[in-house]
Amino acid sequence: MRFHTAKTVAVCLLGMVAAGCTSDKSARITLHFWAIGTEVEKIGELFADFERQNPGVRVEVQQLAWSAAHEKLLTAFVGDALPDVFQIGNTWIPEFATLRALEPLDQWVQKSSAVVPADYFAGLWETNRMSDRLYGVPWYADTRVLFYRKSMLANAGWPQPPRTWSEWLAAMRDIKRKVNPHGYAILMPTNEWEHLTILGLQTGTAMLRDDGRYANFNSPEFRRALEFYATIFAEQLAPPVRNTEISNYWEEFARGYFAMYITGPWNIGEFRRLMPADKQDDWATAPIPRPDGAAFSISQAGGSGLAIARSSRHKDAAWRFIEYLSRPEQLVRLYKLTGNLPPRESAWKLGQIESDPPVRAFHEQLQHAVPLPRVPEWDKMTTKIIEAGQAVVAHRSTIDAALAELNRAVNDILEKRRWVLAQHAQSPN
Repeated sequence: MRFHTAKTVAVCLLGMVAAGCTSDKSARITLHFWAIGTEVEKIGELFADFERQNPGVRVEVQQLAWSAAHEKLLTAFVGDALPDVFQIGNTWIPEFATLRALEPLDQWVQKSSAVVPADYFAGLWETNRMSDRLYGVPWYADTRVLFYRKSMLANAGWPQPPRTWSEWLAAMRDIKRKVNPHGYAILMPTNEWEHLTILGLQTGTAMLRDDGRYANFNSPEFRRALEFYATIFAEQLAPPVRNTEISNYWEEFARGYFAMYITGPWNIGEFRRLMPADKQDDWATAPIPRPDGAAFSISQAGGSGLAIARSSRHKDAAWRFIEYLSRPEQLVRLYKLTGNLPPRESAWKLGQIESDPPVRAFHEQLQHAVPLPRVPEWDKMTTKIIEAGQAVVAHRSTIDAALAELNRAVNDILEKRRWVLAQHAQSPN
């Protein structure tokens, strides 16, 4: 996808003819950028403005689907065909850093007045670091919060959303008993790993130990999380279904099949677009309730960042491009065009983004969003987390047995990592 018009090309050609075809081609750079998701179709003006501000650089954009992006990047790395700059999911950073596919960015940040680490949400910034080196700059923020039906909570005796686990459980019981006896209080699809993982993060679980060499899911903290998760299903406060069994989230939410749902910022636009007009004032967001005794609510730090390929021949131009896209005013433009939340506080203030009520909870949650385990094997582990939760919900396993199996399965996944780290420790270099 190129954000250039035939008219622009024609003008350039005429200019070259007028100059006797003596254009200095060495002064021109084509910067290849791979971006992910349909949002790319909406932000061509950002790239065009960068080109106007950097006359010697042309940006050539390729759009990737989220479902294929990870494999596409891996294939490009193996074939030595990575673009100069690319968007990368935060959980992919450890894998691509281990492959030495990414340019370390610490030296660039140290010299930059545009990219200011202290201005970013701390958890998001940390997701782009590995082994004390920075490999990406957060481009947009993602975390999970609680979406809820205001009238259903109010009718159950809760004019304000619950803030602690004990209040959350009480509110869900009241909804089930007083308002929705034939439905549910919350939807937590059993094939989504995020719910159980977030509960684990909230209890302070270190899911891995010894520098990511071993699993730590049988810790008291994660056991507490799984117990709370299991209670929700045992009391029939959530349906034991996969997300593929819910045909239309927004329709079911509107008709009251469930009163609460944990999801991300992309659903703000979907709820506004798909919820019936008479329900538009009846939904809101809040931080995920925190464990009793905890000072604040924790959620996972997600989103994506911008990285430079180690193989790029245009690193200076690539960094200027990242600086440009990272400016607060450009992050505000990105938000207005796509709904993607800025990772920088200054952009939130500049765009007065927090003034939008459904977005406010995300700002609060992002203050305490923390990274997921930063190991290349994390994506494989999420399948095992899902299986552990499903086994308990379906009464195929006790909590202790499920945790023991989860620990065993994750330790098997980490076997190669332990071997590699052992080899590095023995190496004289």
